[in-house]
Amino acid sequence: MSDPTPEPPPSYFRNWLSLAGTVLALSAFFAFVLLLAVDMLAHQGNPYMGILAYVVAPGFLLLGLGMIAAGAWLHRRHLLAAAPDQPLPNITIDLGRPADRRRLLFFTTGSALFLMLTAFGSFQTYHYTESVQFCGQVCHVPMKPEFVTYQISPHARVDCVRCHVGDGAGAFVKAKLNGVNQLIGVITGDYHHPIKPPTNLRPAQEICEQCHWSQRQVGRLDRTYTHFLADETNTPFSVRLSLNVGGGEARGGAGGGIHWHMNLDNKVEYIATGERAETIPWVRVTDATGKVTEFASKDFKDDPAKHSIKRMDCMDCHNRPAHNFLPPNDAVDLAMASGRVDPTIPWVKSNLVEVLTQTYTTESDAHAKISDALKTRYPGQPKLEAMIAETQRIFSQNFFPEMKADWRAYPDHISHKNSAGCFRCHDGEHKTADRKHTLKASDCNSCHVILAQGAGEELEKLNPKGHNFFHLDSEYSDFSCHNCHTGAFPK
Repeated sequence: MSDPTPEPPPSYFRNWLSLAGTVLALSAFFAFVLLLAVDMLAHQGNPYMGILAYVVAPGFLLLGLGMIAAGAWLHRRHLLAAAPDQPLPNITIDLGRPADRRRLLFFTTGSALFLMLTAFGSFQTYHYTESVQFCGQVCHVPMKPEFVTYQISPHARVDCVRCHVGDGAGAFVKAKLNGVNQLIGVITGDYHHPIKPPTNLRPAQEICEQCHWSQRQVGRLDRTYTHFLADETNTPFSVRLSLNVGGGEARGGAGGGIHWHMNLDNKVEYIATGERAETIPWVRVTDATGKVTEFASKDFKDDPAKHSIKRMDCMDCHNRPAHNFLPPNDAVDLAMASGRVDPTIPWVKSNLVEVLTQTYTTESDAHAKISDALKTRYPGQPKLEAMIAETQRIFSQNFFPEMKADWRAYPDHISHKNSAGCFRCHDGEHKTADRKHTLKASDCNSCHVILAQGAGEELEKLNPKGHNFFHLDSEYSDFSCHNCHTGAFPK
């Protein structure tokens, strides 16, 4: 009598959880292949396609494989619990059996393919998280204000990571670790409105000077700034300046001028205080001879050694090189000077600035109320629709009510009209210990020469020695403009 045919060992994978995991894994793999093909063949990249193809799909594939393994483990425990006295089924691989050889070949091929796809997906994920789209549109939702202003900046073709991350694996890892808290904030909705500007930026030598050579920024630049007064006729008032940029070193040109601060023969150090490090109560200057002079505001009584002392670099003035929020006055002036808003429309300057600075809850709310307000003030105006569209465009590019972000939250230090800027130091209040020397520019022509000002023929009266600044109806000697100007209407 022959022995009965032994029953095949039970399959641990014949359970609902493993079958569901199999379906999920196969679906995720198919989705990955499909999204990969679309991403590779698309003429224009979609920021959401990248995260779906290289992050979401592989994540579901791993989840499916985990479900298969978990189902097998649970099913095995169930079988052993039902018959604890029976020996474990033979699950060893016997290469003498053709079926085992086929299974091993299939497993090896599948594993190699999976590892290859995983490596490729990881590589693409690395690069995708470094992209401009990832920084501005996908995971970093609160960064919309920065992303929008970046797109219309002079640095719009410079990738975010060139300034914010830097080169090398160490910089990448550090940036991503620093972003963990930001990621948690985005998920939970617990983040600042607006996002706080960074106070510990990398040195300008590692960022700006990779493209800009400060030693060769020499000479003068001719600039004309066109403004319109907030009166019925929108009186034009232009100022033509010769900016005394100066040079970064004496052999390249004049050592004076604005870039005296960056002259290699000088060293300017300072202490910054306050939540945004915008208050500068103490400055130390070391000149080419080694002479050291310290200036301090009258309220600064601390020992400087107790504070963090920073050497001045490019971004202490050029602090918004790629994310500049235009004040409403400047934005409307630019629109009127370029013809996008007709300056002959009565009171258009003051009305547009007023509607831009109202309180709105969302961007769509602002667009609707801007339209309604301008239609009420200018019924029957032939250029009304163009005016509304331009005002809404200005708002969308510079005002972000959901994040409470605009020019007030992110002041530009490059000048001194709408914020303290230069006069964080050159305010006349920083003096030496004996109070005999003051850290203050002598007049309006210290850093720039007013070649001409006004409108029409007045702008043709060039004076290479410089005019005194004419403010409205009289000469103006106290040039702390920000004491009255705020970027909108005067205080």
